[in-house]
Amino acid sequence: MNLEKPAISGVIARRTKKPGLPPESLVFTGTRKTDQTIIKIIDYDGQSLHEETTVKSGDLLPFMDKATLTWIDIEGLHDVEMIREIGDHFSIHPLVLEDVLNVNQMPKVEIGENYIYVVLKMLSYNDNTNKVDGEQVSIITGENYVITFQEREDDMLDPIRERIRTNKGRIRNMGADYLCYSLLDIITDHYFILLEKIGEQMEDLEEELMQGPRKETLKQLYLLKRENMLLRKSVRPLREVITRLERSESKLIHRKTMPYLRDLYDHTIQVIDTVETYRDLVAGLVELYLSSVNNRMNEVMKVLTIIATIFIPLTFIAGIYGMNFQYMPELEWPWAYFAVLFIMFLIAIGMLLYFKRKKWI
Repeated sequence: MNLEKPAISGVIARRTKKPGLPPESLVFTGTRKTDQTIIKIIDYDGQSLHEETTVKSGDLLPFMDKATLTWIDIEGLHDVEMIREIGDHFSIHPLVLEDVLNVNQMPKVEIGENYIYVVLKMLSYNDNTNKVDGEQVSIITGENYVITFQEREDDMLDPIRERIRTNKGRIRNMGADYLCYSLLDIITDHYFILLEKIGEQMEDLEEELMQGPRKETLKQLYLLKRENMLLRKSVRPLREVITRLERSESKLIHRKTMPYLRDLYDHTIQVIDTVETYRDLVAGLVELYLSSVNNRMNEVMKVLTIIATIFIPLTFIAGIYGMNFQYMPELEWPWAYFAVLFIMFLIAIGMLLYFKRKKWI
């Protein structure tokens, strides 16, 4: 886990590129994550399947009026002009395109007459950095098409592509609303995987706290807290998104898809409950860390106090015989030095035995 500088970009949105611009201004607010914008096209129905990859928005024109279902996956949002052209081809409102390019959007849904726009966060756990990686995914669902906008090429949607290729399940025989549901479902399923990883992190930190926290432990706890905040911010609005889709009377959502949306809603509630539980657990781990540090400090202070207490009478005796008065009979006695040392030894041993009897040590 990187302990140098906790990343907070997912928790606190940066909008420095947006202020002052008029509405419908298309500005990409994220970081370029691909060399070029790639368009992956999967056109299918129950009997046929066609796939192709292109970098030209004009290649989408033949698929606009086809009776088959077309999934258009745009990977890379930095090419603003291409995003504008795609929006013109499919009559997507410029304000929707503006939200697509603003990668700091909260999860939401906008139900229009000709398409449904859904935006959410695709989160995954990076095993190399032990951190949560996230990107914004925008899904536009029409009558016979689904357009997804992603920030980078690598994603977690390959199982959906494989199901379409192998014709497994009912996805090839359902409409665009079912494909949209499938995309939402696989992203939600990865939230569970992410929660398992975070849960393992919390167990490791709890064990470390019980054995003895290090200086880096507190930084790990606060990084874990920020990751949980990012997950909470990404998941909580998703419940309202699914609810609006489920209760929508849009002609783009068919009755056959409603049971799947209700099941997805249940999954979302489970994720939210788990995130809230983790939030309380992280707070408990922070308190456990502070208690462990305080207990360790108390042990150190107890040892130092015992040592200081033992040396108080010894210092008193040494102070008396160090005053160098001329008439001190004990100074003339040949065994006086050894007698004083013996008495000081007995006092120290007696005090240790007394402390042990009192169970102070």
